[in-house]
Amino acid sequence: FFVRRRRPPRSTRKESSAASDVYKRQPQNPKTPVNKRMDKERQWVVINRICNINPISMKYFEDIGSSLPSGFSYDNFVRNQFLKENKLIVESTPVKTGTTIAGLIFKDGIVLGADTRSTSGPIVANKNCIKIHYLAPNMYCCGAGTAADCDFVTDMVSHELELIRLNTNRECRVVNAVTIARNHLFYYGGYIGAYLIIGGVDCKGPHLVNVSAEGTVKWVPYYATGSGSLSAISMIESYYKEDLALEEAKELIVRAIEGGIYHDLGSGSNVDLCIIQKGKVEYLRNYVRKNKKEFSMEQSYAFPKGTTKVLKESVVKLADLKIEEVSMPMEVLLSLIHISEPTRLLSISYAVFCLKKKKKKK
Repeated sequence: FFVRRRRPPRSTRKESSAASDVYKRQPQNPKTPVNKRMDKERQWVVINRICNINPISMKYFEDIGSSLPSGFSYDNFVRNQFLKENKLIVESTPVKTGTTIAGLIFKDGIVLGADTRSTSGPIVANKNCIKIHYLAPNMYCCGAGTAADCDFVTDMVSHELELIRLNTNRECRVVNAVTIARNHLFYYGGYIGAYLIIGGVDCKGPHLVNVSAEGTVKWVPYYATGSGSLSAISMIESYYKEDLALEEAKELIVRAIEGGIYHDLGSGSNVDLCIIQKGKVEYLRNYVRKNKKEFSMEQSYAFPKGTTKVLKESVVKLADLKIEEVSMPMEVLLSLIHISEPTRLLSISYAVFCLKKKKKKK
């Protein structure tokens, strides 16, 4: 038999002193039921514990007619408008990003494709960056938007999936990755610039999912996004059909990414592909190389010797080193096996010095 311990009545429970004092100072309405009054007191305690609000602020909440702050607050709208009109704050302007990523479902799996150009405004920052990110052994993800946001979000999702695999001892499903990414992006309301195309094959078959920066999710047979997505999606919609063969799917994705490369200034360089099948993943880095440098300038950057004037020259003579064979104990030799080469030479020279010093003392 199990004896269940009863909880003490609500009137005898000890609550936060600050919250209790404020509650006692509030005028009590004798017509209000005791249960509602106790619920109100618990609300003050929750505010005090979570928000660390002092009794004066709690009295302010009571005065404005709301026992608990809830919903959306637009109190700062007038303030922000005043600051903006008087130019006391500088409104941030959106930065255009450039990318072309696409994916589609073929007969046996998923094909993902992306260009390799990353931009910083009007400048090409990297000609051969990686836009297809690893999530799990059966899942990969293409990222468009802010490079740092895409890298960190995909790394976070990959770590979470790794923990799920370790805890469940089974292969992760695509819906796991989609749920983690969607909840994380929705929490920040679009301020994380990561537009993802997640592709993978699990126990339910191949799946292709688009997750926007606001947390919107679309389960689609094919998709393209990024600044070059208009050219890419028009190419895919023109030639896509169900049950595509692998080579046909690869060719279609390459043509879609090439459309973004040729018609969008933010996309360029090479084409990366990732083929995901049941129990098999093939990552084709620089599958197609575009915009090759066909020629180089005739003028050479090799300058003849003596072009730069030498202002000062000094020669330092090094002392001659004599190499002597010295017998060393086996313990010292074994201790030097796992030491790197520069450290090993210093250790050997120091050991030789110590042995010579012992011989002189004898």
